[in-house]
Amino acid sequence: MAQANIPSEDEVLSYFKKFSNWGRWGAEDQLGAPNLITPAVTKRAIDLVEDGLRITMSRTVSFEPSADAPSPPVHFMVESGEGWASGDKISSRAFPAATDYFGMIFHGYTVTHVDSLSHFFWEGKTYNGFPAHMVSTSMGATFGSVEEAKNGMIARGVLVDVPMIRGIDWVERGEGVMIDDILAAEERCGFKVEEGDILLVRTGQLRRRNLEGPVDRAAGSTACQASCLPLFYERGISMLGSDTGNDVSPPQYEKVPSPIHQVSITAMGIWILDNANLEEVAEECKKRNRWEFMVSIGPLRLHNTTGSPVNPIAVF
Repeated sequence: MAQANIPSEDEVLSYFKKFSNWGRWGAEDQLGAPNLITPAVTKRAIDLVEDGLRITMSRTVSFEPSADAPSPPVHFMVESGEGWASGDKISSRAFPAATDYFGMIFHGYTVTHVDSLSHFFWEGKTYNGFPAHMVSTSMGATFGSVEEAKNGMIARGVLVDVPMIRGIDWVERGEGVMIDDILAAEERCGFKVEEGDILLVRTGQLRRRNLEGPVDRAAGSTACQASCLPLFYERGISMLGSDTGNDVSPPQYEKVPSPIHQVSITAMGIWILDNANLEEVAEECKKRNRWEFMVSIGPLRLHNTTGSPVNPIAVF
């Protein structure tokens, strides 16, 4: 459906300079907006904990192909329990233990993961002006690797539950979450998005997938529309996450097909949490009438990689 107040492509193109954090934390900085997760921000998040209830915000990693994951993660057993009980096991291994192997392309539309600052480029550069060739096929992400987040992110999470705010089941594919949705959530739910926050936007698309089954990516997706980018910059969020791939599709702009990723990562240095599971945490928020909580995200310490699968935890 057509939406009002959508910025023009020229306006979105201006965001790369208008909302740039290049040099803000030094010319060599590779962490970006998570620098805003100061010890005080983390302590504030910890102080939100009331009874210690923990809720995962990750999807289960599936090894079966689906319409939205035609090349799923792979898993096989290097060693199993077969034969050990009967004593018929023939093995060179000294210990009766099971061992797994798995591999995955975690970027995509099903695995819950974070994007580090090496994941996207604009005009041949990535965040802070570093050249795109520093992310190479042979050496990986020699700039902006997920290793920059080796100490994890513990900050206040704020949930914008768009279906609840709008009184719908889910936001339609191809339609964007607008800045007015975020402002309406602030007014109704009693929070304000502030510096260092991890902003979580529920669209209901995962709920729809759970009910109706997966669909081909060509069917489209919802996410925050590019009009939200000025708010991300002005409020100083450290991370953005949603229950989608975090860009509206089909693309709304020719030159900037993924504006949330392209502007947030390359200009602002905001890390992106894709494909989060926000269903259970949304229910808990409604139950408590509280849409702010502590969030802990610990990416794997993978050498020279552009992100990592994660299991974000909300703590109430």
